[in-house]
Amino acid sequence: MLAGGFGGARMAHGFVLLGDRVELAVIGNTADDLELHGLSISPDLDTVMYTLAGLANADTGWGVRDETWSAAQMLARYGAPTWFRLGDRDIATHIVRTQRLRAGERLTDVTARMARDLGVAARLLPMSDDPVRTKVRTDQGWLDFQDYFVRRGQADDVLEVSFDGIDRARPTPEVLQAIAAAELIVIAPSNPFVSVAPILAVPGLLPALQQAGARTVAVSPIVDGAALRGPAAAMLRSLEGRESTSLAIAAHYQGQYPGLIDALMIDSLDRAQAAQIGALGMAAVVGDTLIAREPDRQRLAEEILTSARSSWSPAR
Repeated sequence: MLAGGFGGARMAHGFVLLGDRVELAVIGNTADDLELHGLSISPDLDTVMYTLAGLANADTGWGVRDETWSAAQMLARYGAPTWFRLGDRDIATHIVRTQRLRAGERLTDVTARMARDLGVAARLLPMSDDPVRTKVRTDQGWLDFQDYFVRRGQADDVLEVSFDGIDRARPTPEVLQAIAAAELIVIAPSNPFVSVAPILAVPGLLPALQQAGARTVAVSPIVDGAALRGPAAAMLRSLEGRESTSLAIAAHYQGQYPGLIDALMIDSLDRAQAAQIGALGMAAVVGDTLIAREPDRQRLAEEILTSARSSWSPAR
């Protein structure tokens, strides 16, 4: 699975709930990473890790449940920036990550150890061990992604997206091995512009996916004209001039990555778009893609597996 944070975490959890029937590797977006208070923070990786460990804060969609905020309160007293909120338990994760990275460990190895310590069964793989940082251009100029996303609350229209450091980044051997061994590739219902695109932009990763023998299904992050979470709908309009529909998601993927997607999973509320999606060269698989509850996540994962076995065109 290729995944960002919120939608990717919930979709990954659905496959984990299938138990031993699935061996899951999640390739996570690291272009949202940042350094704050001297700590290395990986928001998308952590959201997936906390969710699969059963520790996620279901109310916020980020961070750890039953969190306390003593450190944040003390930071505020010192005049340190607190717009990116870090809870006490969450800070422990960032301290451990930072210490291990400074000791020379790869982000891939650090992430694997942390996930294992929290009891995560799936393999959680950073898209690259090389730093990549998303920036967005707005009418205020270029902004760091977290500045736009968190501090400014996604209030700006995004006119352009860039990934600093992407030319120097490389996929890890673990990522390439996971792709080569996959029987199914799933693109989670994550933002296609700032969660999925950085992963696909890592040099060598897209060709590896295109050469893989596995079928590829993307799950639309748009349901009945609205994004499940975040600015995907707004970005469809500001970056590509498209309406907020699953058809627009299909057109985006087919336009940017021709032939990569074999099928797009869309919600039953968007059933009327299935024929147009099919005309773009990918199958439209209709189901219930709202997965706030655990049973719904497991059901959607089951539907994806079932449809992959039976109804799509042959793999490349």
